[in-house]
Amino acid sequence: MPAQAADWSATEAQLQYGQLDNPFTGGTADTTILTLQHASGWKYGENFFFVDFINDGMRDGFNDTDVYAEWYASFSLGKITRCDLSFGPVKDLGLVAGFNYSADANVEKFLPGIRIAWALPGEAFLNTDITGYQDIGYGDGAPKEGDSYMVDFNGAFPFSIGLQDFSIEGHIEYIHNRTSEFGDVKSWVLAQPQFRWDLGKALFQSPKQLFIGIEYQYWRNKLGNEIDESAVQALVVWRF
Repeated sequence: MPAQAADWSATEAQLQYGQLDNPFTGGTADTTILTLQHASGWKYGENFFFVDFINDGMRDGFNDTDVYAEWYASFSLGKITRCDLSFGPVKDLGLVAGFNYSADANVEKFLPGIRIAWALPGEAFLNTDITGYQDIGYGDGAPKEGDSYMVDFNGAFPFSIGLQDFSIEGHIEYIHNRTSEFGDVKSWVLAQPQFRWDLGKALFQSPKQLFIGIEYQYWRNKLGNEIDESAVQALVVWRF
């Protein structure tokens, strides 16, 4: 059987720089993050993953040199059943499965759940994912945690002002509290919206390839600790 070709795909390299907090000591360090990100769609759904290569300027045992990755596969129930599942602002319903991994802390999470795809004016895409948040690691790194759940809103809204193209895109997640081997892990809210300007189009007449902008990171109870982070990071994106 031939392999299923992607209907569409987008791969990016992102470079971010800003001051981020250590949620365990309360210190702040200049942090550089290089991200490889990929999204693609096929006959029955979509794939998305990113890998962060993180390095900060403080040798404190947190983000000194770390690799963090997330992968999600979603399956459209409308496409699989060949039925129109839209109603009101809902465009489609689906299933989603995710995997999170941190190399330094040796953390592995499994996230099975459902996806609601929305049809709203101006969106390139807008989803709500409601998943479990299950620790499947062996506990030989960060303290092993109990099960919880996640609600994540992710989307992109492109727009133009005159001849210039922009977009606001990113996600906001809520992960409910759980317990670890050492006590309670607090619920957190993490928002990471990006504001992008299409620099390639503006300077080189090469649209949708080179972007600059900022990513704002707000993290209430960062990694389950009583540290609230608010940080603006410089952003450069190269789309393959």
